[in-house]
Amino acid sequence: MAKDVVSDRNLALESVRVTESAALAAYNFMGGGDEKAVDQAAVSAMHRTLNRLALDGTVRIGEGAEGEAEKLYVGETLGTGDGPKVDIALVALEGTTIVARGGPNALAVIAMAEDGGFLTVPNIYMDKIAVGPGLPDGIVDLDNEPADNLAALADAKGTKVTDLVVCMLDRPRHAELIAKIRETGARIRLIQDGDVSGVIAATQPEAGVDIFLGIGGAPQGVLAAAALRGVGGQMQGRLVFRNNEQRTEAQRLGIEDLERKYATEDMASGNVTFAATGVTYSDMLEGVRHVPGGAITHSMVLRSTTGTLRFIEGHHDFIRGTAKT
Repeated sequence: MAKDVVSDRNLALESVRVTESAALAAYNFMGGGDEKAVDQAAVSAMHRTLNRLALDGTVRIGEGAEGEAEKLYVGETLGTGDGPKVDIALVALEGTTIVARGGPNALAVIAMAEDGGFLTVPNIYMDKIAVGPGLPDGIVDLDNEPADNLAALADAKGTKVTDLVVCMLDRPRHAELIAKIRETGARIRLIQDGDVSGVIAATQPEAGVDIFLGIGGAPQGVLAAAALRGVGGQMQGRLVFRNNEQRTEAQRLGIEDLERKYATEDMASGNVTFAATGVTYSDMLEGVRHVPGGAITHSMVLRSTTGTLRFIEGHHDFIRGTAKT
């Protein structure tokens, strides 16, 4: 078996170890109301586990800029330095507020790609649209009216617009978009947080979501694109700027066309590995479950080279310390 194939497979499994560690750490504070403690636990655990891996990694999408975040900041080098050179995109905990309140849909997420594989974006908003695999290219477009996108999607799926389910973040900024969707008769599933999980849900038939729409985090948009590279589907995103300071920061990161509409491979290119572990229950992943002497985790891992999606159930023995590896 070729060495690069073995390395790719090892990297996929190691990625799951990273997200498992963050999920287990965050779950210890689930429902306690302390968002800071939840976030710090996930970040510290992910940072510690990444630094144990045999790789030469650079954070491209992280917890913030250097100086803003103590760990997992953009530009930080991670790993032992002995293994493959990779770019890293991560959200140690998508849904900090969710976990603190004990709600659903929280994930620990990481993606790895070849050097230069991820679009580097500032921590701002991104307008997004995403659908699952098996549809004609360009079936939906970020610049189309919601009614046009939903009509085209329904036609491609051989169903009615009124049978479609649109997933989006429950935010005041989406009031006009929600009104337009309701005018079409389509159904809406509003989520409190977690637009990475929302985009992935649109690719999984069992999740009951047909399309993801709306404005969420730009870093989460890159991670969602990484997931779609593995599972299939289509996504477009455009950065949303609220002030000139954000525009300046984007230009500093090398973004020249501030109005550009990015496709999936513009945001995550080359050989991409994506992994996520459920912290709390979602349509796709079970949350962490404590059992006597340990815990059970449920994760997913995707590889763009094969298009394979695997679900992994991890049984962690706290007595023997396997949860710390």
